Amino acid sequence: MAVLLYQDYVHYSEGRWPFFNSFVMSANHKNPPHGNRREEGLNREDGKQADINSGIEEGQDDRGSGSGESIRDLESTITELREKNLRLLAEFDNYKKRTSRERYELLSSASKDVILALLPVIDDFERALKTDVPQDESFREGVRMIYNRMLNVLQSQGLKAMESTGETFDPDLHDAITDVPASDDSLKGKVIDTIEKGYMLNDKIIRHAKVVVGK
Repeated sequence: MAVLLYQDYVHYSEGRWPFFNSFVMSANHKNPPHGNRREEGLNREDGKQADINSGIEEGQDDRGSGSGESIRDLESTITELREKNLRLLAEFDNYKKRTSRERYELLSSASKDVILALLPVIDDFERALKTDVPQDESFREGVRMIYNRMLNVLQSQGLKAMESTGETFDPDLHDAITDVPASDDSLKGKVIDTIEKGYMLNDKIIRHAKVVVGK
């Protein structure tokens, strides 16, 4: 038995069983040694990890780029909204000022028309009080009281009489009815007499004074 096994070994060693050699080589190819399989596995793992790392880096680059663009878009939007808000505030402030001025002018013009209509009445009262016709003193006092009361009401609305006599003639304030020779050089160009008072309403002229000017 030992002799047979030895002979088989010799025949195997000398290559007399080629089919057996082929079988052994095929087995070695299909089942490589344990060390080779381990190295191949490590190489595959290293490749997978490299792919994962590369994907992570690419994703981080994409997210970084997208984040930067989003921040720039938000900053641009904020700047645009801030400028729009400032424009709206300025327009609203101008609107308030304009409406306030228009309301004031409307109220002033409304009172102006009424006061202008009452000025001739004030003139009549003043003429009546200046007459030298003998009258009952109590009647004159009653007329003076009515005149003062009406004048106070109008003054509370912003009416103010202009003092013209003795002032330098000003075409912006006075209407010259006529001119007369001045008795003194100091009266030249001055208002000698006031025929009809001028009035201002809230510091605006509503009626020029009719005057006589020295020359």
